[in-house]
Amino acid sequence: MKAMFEERLLGALRAFNHILHAFLAVALVLASVMVLWEFSMAVVHAVDMHNLAHGFLQSLGTLFIVWTLSSLISAEINYVQSGVFHVVVFIEVAMITLLRQLIAEPVTVATAGQSLEQAFNPWHYGLLLASLLVMGILHKLVTSSDKKGSDQDGSGSSKPLQTQQEQ
Repeated sequence: MKAMFEERLLGALRAFNHILHAFLAVALVLASVMVLWEFSMAVVHAVDMHNLAHGFLQSLGTLFIVWTLSSLISAEINYVQSGVFHVVVFIEVAMITLLRQLIAEPVTVATAGQSLEQAFNPWHYGLLLASLLVMGILHKLVTSSDKKGSDQDGSGSSKPLQTQQEQ
């Protein structure tokens, strides 16, 4: 009786998890479409205002969001197909976010109408650069350990984090 209850509970939880992942996939697609629309509107606005340099930099910040969403969609596809989740995806998303801040914030400073001394915070940029360096080192350590694990297997495939369902 207890085993049958546990099987039904696990089956219900798996079904609910599949529904949640379908919801996440739809939300990621909708977010991507909205960000692409925002990018298009930024380009059109920049052309209308004859300020292509500023519009390009602003649009570049939006494209970093598209890059992040693309990484998350790829991770979701991989998880739904194989049940395997790669931790390196979150490291890459963090790196993309830090890069976006390093590029987008100078544009904000330039358009704020303040003097450079008032708007520029060297500690903030230093912390962003240090964070990016730490994320880069972490990315290298994680990806090199995946490669070493696959070399020892001889199979050529990395050993990603497996879900409880597969173990």
